[in-house]
Amino acid sequence: MIPCLNEESSVGAVVSQALALRNVYPRLDVLVVDDGSADATAEHARKHGAMVLSHSTNRGVGSAFHSGTMFAIERSYDLLINIDGDGQFNPADIPKLVAPVIDGRADMATASRFKDPRFLPTMPTAKRIGNALMSYLISRLVKQRFYDVSCGFRCYSREALLRLNLHGSFTYTQESFLDLCSKNMRVVEIPIAVKYFPGRVSRVARSLLRYAGSSGSIIFRAYRDYYPLKFFSYIAGGFLVPGLAFGAMFAVHFLLSGKFSDYLFAGVLSGFLLLLAVLFFVIGIVADMLDRIRGNQERILYMLKVNSSRVEDPYDPPPIDNSIELKSERAASQKGEIDAPP
Repeated sequence: MIPCLNEESSVGAVVSQALALRNVYPRLDVLVVDDGSADATAEHARKHGAMVLSHSTNRGVGSAFHSGTMFAIERSYDLLINIDGDGQFNPADIPKLVAPVIDGRADMATASRFKDPRFLPTMPTAKRIGNALMSYLISRLVKQRFYDVSCGFRCYSREALLRLNLHGSFTYTQESFLDLCSKNMRVVEIPIAVKYFPGRVSRVARSLLRYAGSSGSIIFRAYRDYYPLKFFSYIAGGFLVPGLAFGAMFAVHFLLSGKFSDYLFAGVLSGFLLLLAVLFFVIGIVADMLDRIRGNQERILYMLKVNSSRVEDPYDPPPIDNSIELKSERAASQKGEIDAPP
């Protein structure tokens, strides 16, 4: 699958190189998801042999990824390889990502631009620091070490596709780590070389601040939903510590002086902060209970995906309408019975 936005100059070469792997994977198909491109991306993709799904408007790479995964699930593909359409990644490296999934060592294999020092790309310092911070944050949240959580070159097993349940339309890269790791799916990183184009403006991260804000919002909500008790307990702890500190200050002053004056503010502030701490902890308990309902809904969604059958597929041949022929044959038969000699 190749999510694209205005990639007419490069998508054809990526499609052709991917289709060249049919000598290794005879059943390999290429799907381009055109996310509302204003150029001839879709036409170039079709010309080079790809199937194309087109969004009428630009919905975001997260929505494009969702369209592609549903296409793969409904058509019962065993694997989904996701690669960018800008030519930064070499489709010849696809077997490196497919191998651990086929061998049963991983449910998702993702390319890593930073794991192996030999493959470190040349990019602006701000982007490198941003990638490092994002990888560090995701690694801390899922308690596994990852070096590159923003790369779009990945291979998913069918089981991983069935388990994935993402909500972000802006991007999917970081949220997929949180989602799969929370479900104990195996994720491995494979060092891959990447070509960096200095003059190219990213279709996703046009502004680093916008990208950080949108990605941070997705991660924030995902962590809240997958680990609600931890999430709200951390907030409660943030109120509990200063509340206890002000309470101790107020209590010590009262024990030494026998008066509430001068430190009354500390007692009031302590009570307010401790009340907030208890409130957020209770919210965490309630959210943890609701998380069981979310887990049941995830299992129901998984079973629906497993047992679903395609209702409509734009790449299936149109059904043959035999009703007219049957009606004409039935009319001819009746006419023959009427006109037949005694």
